Amino acid sequence: MRVAGMTDVGLKRENNQDHFLVDDELGLFVVADGMGGHQGGEVASQLAVQAIHQTVKEFQNIENPQPPREVLQKAYASACEKIFKRSLETSNLKGMGTTAVTALLKGQILYLANVGDSRAYLIHPPHIWQISEDHSLLNEQIRAGLVRPEHAAVFAAKNVITRSVGFEEYVTCDVIERKLQEGDYILLCSDGLSGMISDRRIGDVCLTLPFEEVAPRLVEEAKRNGGDDNITVIFLGTFIESEASKSP
Repeated sequence: MRVAGMTDVGLKRENNQDHFLVDDELGLFVVADGMGGHQGGEVASQLAVQAIHQTVKEFQNIENPQPPREVLQKAYASACEKIFKRSLETSNLKGMGTTAVTALLKGQILYLANVGDSRAYLIHPPHIWQISEDHSLLNEQIRAGLVRPEHAAVFAAKNVITRSVGFEEYVTCDVIERKLQEGDYILLCSDGLSGMISDRRIGDVCLTLPFEEVAPRLVEEAKRNGGDDNITVIFLGTFIESEASKSP
């Protein structure tokens, strides 16, 4: 497996409220996109990443490790509690929260946890699928048949999320499990990327560029398309196929 991660403030924001984690040893990868005023979002996303990392490490080292699905649920519960508690203690952090999408790799099995609208994509030549579910007002409207997917770009409240880590004391995270196949790639990102570049274009970049160029190119294109938000990308490849088989 190879992995690359990067974050960029974008072109419209003064500070970066995204945080990400790459821990090769644990097979743990997290992207969090904070919300809540000038400082709140940055604090919330950082607390979430730290709490998820700490919880997974703790349960990894005990004599009888718990199932990864349960560990991720505990990690999100811990993150939510810590963020909510901090928001009550500090007046200018009240109401803060964060998205969090997490990939935990155990052998050939991918465990994916998600709250909010940061995304996880599975890319397998020549296709790309969004495997996380957006917890957003826009997605709810699409699922209810009230908004057509092709009209999503002009939906007035497309940045409103309906579930976040830490805005309330408790949150339910989605957890899915998938066996990886030869040539699979995983992309985690904040909506600063997915909101600026189409899924099809994300797939094209991931499948046609050398591995080390993918994350920088995606960030570059998100900024070229407006850079409205902070942009964070983690790109993972199983790379059973050879780099020579990819077109430049």
